[in-house]
Amino acid sequence: MINLKNFEIWFVTGSQHLYGEETLKQVAAHSQEIAASLHKDARIPVTVVYKPTVKTPDEIYAVCMEANAAPNCIGVITWMHTFSPAKMWIRGLKALSKPICHLHTQFNRDIPWSEIDMDFMNLNQSAHGDREFGFMMSRMRMSRKVITGHWQDPEVLDELGAWARVAAGWHDWQGARFVRFGDNMRFVAVTDGDKVEAESKLGFSCNTHGIGDLVSVINGISDGAVASLVKEYGDAYTISSALLQDPALKDAARIELGLKAFLEDGNFKGFSDTFEDLHGMIQLPGIAVQRLMKAGYGFAGEGDWKTAALVRAMKVMGSGLPGGNSFMEDYTYHFDPSNPMVLGSHMLEICESIASGKPSCEKHPLGIGGKADPVRLVFNSAAGPAINASLVDMGNRFRLLVNEVEAVEPPQDLPKLPVARVLWKPYPDMKKGCTAWILAGGAHHTCYSQNLTSTHMQDFAEMAGIELALIGKNTDLREFKNELRWNDVSYK
Repeated sequence: MINLKNFEIWFVTGSQHLYGEETLKQVAAHSQEIAASLHKDARIPVTVVYKPTVKTPDEIYAVCMEANAAPNCIGVITWMHTFSPAKMWIRGLKALSKPICHLHTQFNRDIPWSEIDMDFMNLNQSAHGDREFGFMMSRMRMSRKVITGHWQDPEVLDELGAWARVAAGWHDWQGARFVRFGDNMRFVAVTDGDKVEAESKLGFSCNTHGIGDLVSVINGISDGAVASLVKEYGDAYTISSALLQDPALKDAARIELGLKAFLEDGNFKGFSDTFEDLHGMIQLPGIAVQRLMKAGYGFAGEGDWKTAALVRAMKVMGSGLPGGNSFMEDYTYHFDPSNPMVLGSHMLEICESIASGKPSCEKHPLGIGGKADPVRLVFNSAAGPAINASLVDMGNRFRLLVNEVEAVEPPQDLPKLPVARVLWKPYPDMKKGCTAWILAGGAHHTCYSQNLTSTHMQDFAEMAGIELALIGKNTDLREFKNELRWNDVSYK
């Protein structure tokens, strides 16, 4: 569903006519070589497109407008091979609407000590050409990513690849459509928010459809399609022979096929539902949601459209990387002083992309919703570094809150807990991590990611122009409180 190679990053080099045609030919040749190398490198998941050297204000403006209009262009990498007077860039930068990464590099890694002359110096002027360019963007208060180092340095390539992933996630949000079946869970604050401001600020829309709209599609799914999906369940998961013959499994399959058809027909990239609004449905969607998330759709429960959108963006950013991204909820605590942990889970809807091993397909009662016992996938999640991210509406702005965590293996079996789950230790520790989350107004719903880092989320917040609050290994509560206060002042 998500192929990042369909996205393009344009490589644009700046220079000027001062140095003559021979120098400009070398600039072009070097730029083509760098762009081709970036395109071939496996660490950069998108298509890198070389663009001719820009040397005048009109050329700069033209390539910026071309990037804006190109549907597959998700961002621009800029580099000043020679000195490029930055007043030339003002009109183009003012017009540019795509994310920009300033690559502060040079073609040669080393100084050729015995051969260096003034011709070499005039050609390789990134050391001050990029500073001129950087000044102009700083003066214009432009948000951008700056990456410094040689273009063949593995660290630089990793940074470029991460930024490209973030640009893909941001691009995917622009014009994206999300559907909320029914309304928000009654009386709940943090899962709701300003959908008009979200569309204006973040680029995606969310609109409501009555659950009856979905039910009519579900009821129109053929028995043959249901039978085929039930067989797929049997092949993909550990499942009992009794459940394979249970009508509940067919009902779950019909719900999945109906949801998928509704989303495809409406060109939706994600959805939310609520157990309080299930009129006409036989069971609350469980396995259907888990499998649709694995396919790339965003989801969150109880009408939480913001988290559904965030899950989708993080799935795009993490596409092709080991591990997964899932809707998550901080469910209950283990307050053992010697080994404190959080148990993350949800009633039914945790994405199987984060599963450790083969999930088990099971049917169990559900104490809320008032419907038939739903089918769901049950599994533990893998241990290792991860993050939890929450997008909240603070009234005058959106805040992206991120907590770095370490997932751990369950110390004991959980034979009576038939849901997907993960255990983690928040950084910097349980008390400080949870306290900081509460102070920042973080939601109980998050996107849990095994393959993204806080750096991805920082870049994402900067692209979106929203606040980031990070809780990590070095978080100090006093400093964190002050950061929140300063942010309140900054955003007034």
